[in-house]
Amino acid sequence: MNLLVIGSGGREHAIIRKLKENKNVEKIYCLPGNGGIAEDAECFPIGATDIEKQIAFANEHSIDYVVVTPDDPLALGAVDAFNKAGYKCFGPEKKAAIIEASKAFSKDLMKKYNIPTAEYEVFSDEEKAHAYIDKMGAPIVIKADGLALGKGVIIAETVEEAKTAVSEMLNDGKFGDAGKTIVIEEFLTGPEVSILTFTDGKTLKPMISSMDHKRAHDNDEGLNTGGMGAIAPNPYYTKEIAEEAMNTIFVPTIRAMEAEGRTFKGCLYFSLMLTEKGPKVIEYNSRFGDPETQVVLPLMETDLLEAMMATTDGTLDKCDVRFSDKSSCCVVIASLGYPLSYQKGFEIKMSEAAHKATYVAGAAIKDGKLVNSGGRVLGVTAVADTLKEAITDSYKLVSEIDFDGSFYRKDIGQRALKALED
Repeated sequence: MNLLVIGSGGREHAIIRKLKENKNVEKIYCLPGNGGIAEDAECFPIGATDIEKQIAFANEHSIDYVVVTPDDPLALGAVDAFNKAGYKCFGPEKKAAIIEASKAFSKDLMKKYNIPTAEYEVFSDEEKAHAYIDKMGAPIVIKADGLALGKGVIIAETVEEAKTAVSEMLNDGKFGDAGKTIVIEEFLTGPEVSILTFTDGKTLKPMISSMDHKRAHDNDEGLNTGGMGAIAPNPYYTKEIAEEAMNTIFVPTIRAMEAEGRTFKGCLYFSLMLTEKGPKVIEYNSRFGDPETQVVLPLMETDLLEAMMATTDGTLDKCDVRFSDKSSCCVVIASLGYPLSYQKGFEIKMSEAAHKATYVAGAAIKDGKLVNSGGRVLGVTAVADTLKEAITDSYKLVSEIDFDGSFYRKDIGQRALKALED
C-alpha cells in the first residue's frame, strides 16, 4: 500500500513510524513533512491546507489511503475533498471537525446533551464579556473560539488580567479570526488527563491515557504552549474514572454528534479535568494530540493502520485495540524564546541512540545538516517497565542532543511520579 500523511510535526513523525510497522505498507509520502520526517517518508513541499494540490499529488502517486492529522485541514474539509476524489481517508469530515474548530459549538453541544464540563458563556461583545468576568471573578479561563495552534487559551489569575485577555482577542485581533468570538468559562481544578480514542461513529475505543505539560517552564510556569512533554499512562486515571468517563462523556459525545448529523470518524481527543465532582471535559480535539501521540503510539500493540482503516470502514467493533503495560515519557526540546520569538538555523547534533528515540517536529535540512526551523523542535521518547525508568531514560537521551538556543523542561512526569508514590 502507498500511504499519504498530511502534516509536518512530531505527531506526524510518530504516526509515520508506527504506520511503517505494517508489512503491507510499501511507501509513505508526507505533505509537507520536515527534515526529520524525510528519513521515514518521502516529503514534498505542499502545505497542510493546500488541499487541491494534495489531491493532485495523490492522483499522481497511486495513493491507497490518506491520513489527515492537523486541525486546520480537517476544519477546512480535507477529508470531504479526498473522499469526493475517491480516496479512503482517516479523519473526520468538516461537519464533525467543528467539535474542535469551534469551542462555542462544542460547549453548546455539551450543554444540550448534559455532558459534564465547566460553566461558560460565549461572547463577541467586550462590555458583556467584562460584566460576566465581574460576576464570576477570578481565576477564570478565556478561550478563542477558533483554532489558534494550541495557544488560544488564557488562564487569568485576576479580573484585570481576564479583561485584558478579552480586549486583546476581541479588539486587538491577538488570535485573528479565531478570537472574534470567545468562550469564558469557570476555572476547574484537579489533575488533567488526555484520552485519545478511535471511533467510527458507532463504536469508540480509548487509547492509553496520558498527561500533557502545557506551560513553557518548570513547575507549570510561563506561557501556554503546544505541549512541552507528556507521559503515559496517567496515574490519576483509574479504572473507576475510566468507566465513569466512558459512560458520562465518551459515548454520550459520539451519540450527540450522530444525533446532530455530524457523525465523527477518526481520532477524537478528550482533554479532561478530574474534579471533585467527577471527570469534566476541558476541550475536544478532532485529531491525535501533540505531544501525547509521541507517548501513546509507542505503547500501542495493535497495528495502527488496521485501527485507522477500521474507523474509516465502520468495523472498529471488530478491531482489538491493545496497549502494553509499560510506561513512556516524551521530553520536548524547543527553541529558546518559544512560544514567542526564537532564532532558527542552528545545527542539531545527537547520538545514534537519541536519534532513534526522537520524533522531529520543527527542523529542516540545510546544507546537508539538520537545523531547527520551528518552536518545538524535537520530542525525545523513552519506553520502560516503569514511569520512573522511562523519565530517567528520556532525560539521558535528551542529554545526548545539542543545538544552540535550545531549552526544555526539567520536570516532565514529576507530578505523575508523586501521584504514584501517594
